[in-house]
Amino acid sequence: MLSSSSLVAHSANLDLVVRHVLAGLGHGIHAGRERGAGVEFSEYRAYVPGDEWRRVDWKLLARADRYYVREAERDSHVAVWLVLDATASMAEPSRTVARLTKLQYARVLLACVAAIAQRQGDAFGLVVCRGERADFLPAARGPRHLQRVLARLDGVDADGVLPAAETLRASLHFARAPGVVCVAGDFLDWPSPLADALLRLRRMRHDVRALCLHTQAEADAAFDTAPAYRDPEQGGTLHRFDSDAYARRRAAHFDTVARDCRRHDVALLQARIEQPPGDVLRAWLRVPATGARAR
Repeated sequence: MLSSSSLVAHSANLDLVVRHVLAGLGHGIHAGRERGAGVEFSEYRAYVPGDEWRRVDWKLLARADRYYVREAERDSHVAVWLVLDATASMAEPSRTVARLTKLQYARVLLACVAAIAQRQGDAFGLVVCRGERADFLPAARGPRHLQRVLARLDGVDADGVLPAAETLRASLHFARAPGVVCVAGDFLDWPSPLADALLRLRRMRHDVRALCLHTQAEADAAFDTAPAYRDPEQGGTLHRFDSDAYARRRAAHFDTVARDCRRHDVALLQARIEQPPGDVLRAWLRVPATGARAR
């Protein structure tokens, strides 16, 4: 039987993996939107497959001969934004789980967040940082929009470097109203335009939640020292691997990432892609803004 991380690597159906990971996950992203008695009515919208029948307005059906769903919300409703680092370094594979990469793992975790947002009635949108550009999918609600987000995530390949600061700033125009921003990447490039954007969003009162992904081999500095390596994002120079120097520099780098996140009240979780994605998802949604590692 496949482990949950192996399922991420071997399944071509992102929706299937999301349903597997979310099985038994009971909590949401925030208190946010609620429905039911005593909650203020907001609007009607057309019924879409997946909506609960108890929310259909049957009197309006009798008058209009069409299905409509009542939307209601509290003032605490926020939008959820998914930000994916899809640069070349995210193609780094696991050395222990065949065909599993950091990008695959990040796509699944962000897809799960989108599914939770849809389940609790939030609007959600997507920004993919890849190849010096930022692809933007506006926020919307409902099952159909969830399928659009899953399809966009499923079609992403790792390529290039992060967009320039001006490109990211133009893509983050959703920052006008505070929301939840869930960012998944490896943060090997820090400080960076993406790091600056995250800190700026936090200053604008967004709840910024960063998921920093590693492979187990990266965490243990367990690489073959014989071959030479080329940086996939910089190109050019070949490097020989020195495990001791690598471990020191890596620790110093991610200490800086964690320190900057603590200083700016950004919730940071560091995790390995070989870990069960359901466990990492639970930890990511619960981690306080002080920096943490998933066990």
